[in-house]
Amino acid sequence: MAAPTRASRGTGSARRPQLSDEVAAHLRGSIMSGELRPGDFVRLDETASELGVSVTPVREALLTLRGEGMVESVPNRGYVVAPFGSGDVADVFWLQGRIAVELALRVVDRAKETDLDRLDELNQTLAAAVSSSRGGDPDIERIADAEFVFHRELNRLANSPKLAWFLGSAARNTPYRLYAGDIGWGERAVESHRRLIAALRTRDRDAVRGETLSLFDDAAKRLVAHLERVGFGSAE
Repeated sequence: MAAPTRASRGTGSARRPQLSDEVAAHLRGSIMSGELRPGDFVRLDETASELGVSVTPVREALLTLRGEGMVESVPNRGYVVAPFGSGDVADVFWLQGRIAVELALRVVDRAKETDLDRLDELNQTLAAAVSSSRGGDPDIERIADAEFVFHRELNRLANSPKLAWFLGSAARNTPYRLYAGDIGWGERAVESHRRLIAALRTRDRDAVRGETLSLFDDAAKRLVAHLERVGFGSAE
């Protein structure tokens, strides 16, 4: 899947992320993982102090999130986390899954064996990161980096930069730290990547489609289950 993808990285652009982009990515992750809940106020001063930045990038980030519908402006009170539930989670991953399927199917038609060998190498890097975290604290950044690089290469092979951009935009709502910190998710991702690469080698379009969609379905279920565990009820 495209998650966990660090939103501030975009889809491979060399542009250095703005500080407000990084603050927005942090807040998105906090909202989607349930650290910030619907109805919670996002305080400018407190957030700036927590992140070690000035108030200005926090204000800019909140304006961005308001445009995305993740927070709402309350007159004379600031910004509050907008309502969201399991239906919103399903929508986020439905959109990502459908775009990812189209990209993967384009890879079927374009990838060479050497390209697929490269994907296999990148998946082995992810496997090593996941394996080294077993029995201890997961190396979240290392796992997230490896997952990001794998999907960046997969999307590059599709040779559809605009479509990849849309996927990257949709993936901004994915709390990458939550997934990268889940060894069970990491192990499943590695095995799914292996099956996906095998399907790409045999140009089995049905298997490519099914494997890609299953990753996003699993991600949605994991996030809803997490939200329920932290007290969202049915995440509605």
